[in-house]
Amino acid sequence: MSGAGAQRVEDPDEGVEAVAPGEPWPRGISRRASMRISDVLAALRLEFPAVTTSKLRFLEEQGLVEPVRTPAGYRQYSPADLERLRYVLRQQRDRYLPLKVISEQLAALDAGAEDGAVPRARLATADGVAAAPGRLTSERLAQDAGVETAFIDELVAQGVLRPGPRGVFDAWARDVVVAAAALAEHGIDARHLRAFRSAADRQVDLVEQVVAPWRGQRAVSARGRAGTLAAEVGELCVQMHTALVRSAVADLAP
Repeated sequence: MSGAGAQRVEDPDEGVEAVAPGEPWPRGISRRASMRISDVLAALRLEFPAVTTSKLRFLEEQGLVEPVRTPAGYRQYSPADLERLRYVLRQQRDRYLPLKVISEQLAALDAGAEDGAVPRARLATADGVAAAPGRLTSERLAQDAGVETAFIDELVAQGVLRPGPRGVFDAWARDVVVAAAALAEHGIDARHLRAFRSAADRQVDLVEQVVAPWRGQRAVSARGRAGTLAAEVGELCVQMHTALVRSAVADLAP
């Protein structure tokens, strides 16, 4: 954790903190707790506009960051704490990782692993943790999802799955195949799933309209804002779709 086991040494020439043995990640960044929670929110808001005080307190409760407490009970964060928070929020936003997996990654970094040596990211799904992100061939996708390759081919033929330029699939394809296989057991085959793809495409069009003003700008901050907005609005679309289906299905119950 950010406060546990930290050992600091001063560089007399530069006046900055040098890396000390046993220092947790991120190393070489100041651990002087001089930032209030409002300062941290302001620093994070450009990349994570939805972050709140309660979110930061929750991450503290989960042991992912340990701000210093003043005698009056106020939280004080260091630049190292800020970078640790950025790491957690990015893993949640970009890779949909559960906090347990992020905690494991931070523990690996604290133990001395380099960024590239952190355990491969795994996508969070409704039933736990899915496969690590990467590119999958039809054969590997079929193996991971427990289906025949012909089933993958049919999903592609019906436009439900869309392989990349080299004929490989991204990590989300596995979730699509697993869900499609489960629906197939109820007689819902690939032809019926084209409606899902069409609905998803329409929702993506809406997301593109929202982020278009930001994507058209050259500034790095604008592109970062576009990515954040796309993730947030996309997730809201998923929530809306889920809520509508659940509401309609509830009316079918006797």
